[in-house]
Amino acid sequence: MAGTLFVVATPIGNLEDITMRALEVLRNVHVIACEDTRKSRILLQRWGIRQRLLSFHKFSEARKMQLVLDRLEQGQNVAIVSDAGTPGIADPGARVVRAALDAGYKVVPIPGPSAVAAALSVSGVDCSTFHYLGFVPRKDEERRAFFETVAKSGYTSVFFETPHRIGQTLKIAADILGTRRISLMRELTKIHEETLTGTAAEILATLQQRETVKGEIVLVVEGGTPTVEVPDLQQIVETLMSEGFSGKRLANEAHQRYGVRKSQAYETFLEITSRGLHLRE
Repeated sequence: MAGTLFVVATPIGNLEDITMRALEVLRNVHVIACEDTRKSRILLQRWGIRQRLLSFHKFSEARKMQLVLDRLEQGQNVAIVSDAGTPGIADPGARVVRAALDAGYKVVPIPGPSAVAAALSVSGVDCSTFHYLGFVPRKDEERRAFFETVAKSGYTSVFFETPHRIGQTLKIAADILGTRRISLMRELTKIHEETLTGTAAEILATLQQRETVKGEIVLVVEGGTPTVEVPDLQQIVETLMSEGFSGKRLANEAHQRYGVRKSQAYETFLEITSRGLHLRE
């Protein structure tokens, strides 16, 4: 009987933030695949767990992935953990999960901490819909394109940045996002946890007063109002006339299809017909 791959969420900072189910799984699997054995061992020692560890990172993916699949084939249960949070989100865990699924093995999620969910929960913005965008690009040109996409989105955006790049990132964000509300969360669940809220320029000004900025950073940007191009009224009426609509039927169709007032559509129709204007080709 084939083994099961357990995708186990671990604390993003505070070692107390782990579920009882996660601890039970980590105690009973045959091996734990992790990004950094040193970091995972700190967590396991805190909870008195002695378990065999298999390092799994982006530089050893192909070889270590096969080792995981071999163990599953042998009927061994394997847990995969990331350095912090939920595996598969911005780490190599996604590929081993995909490989296990493609090979037909059972994959079970053990939910728990997530930096994305934690940041959204304290951002103070509408998170009913949101885009997770990973890490901000490193090059300025790509950063500008990144924030132009964020600026056009009607959804809340959440993404990561590193301490040594946050200054330049906020400068570009301030230029493109203007007064859009941003929440910056640093060192979530850790001793020096901090949340800064305001415009990109305001947050940048606060950080520039410090000698250094340290810790893992998550940013949440409030969604804007998407720009929707709406045809002008005459174009709408001419389009409907070309489709065979006229009079009140045209006014009703214009209202239902484009949301324009019936009276305005009807008056435009009369104006076009009275002036003998030809439809645009």
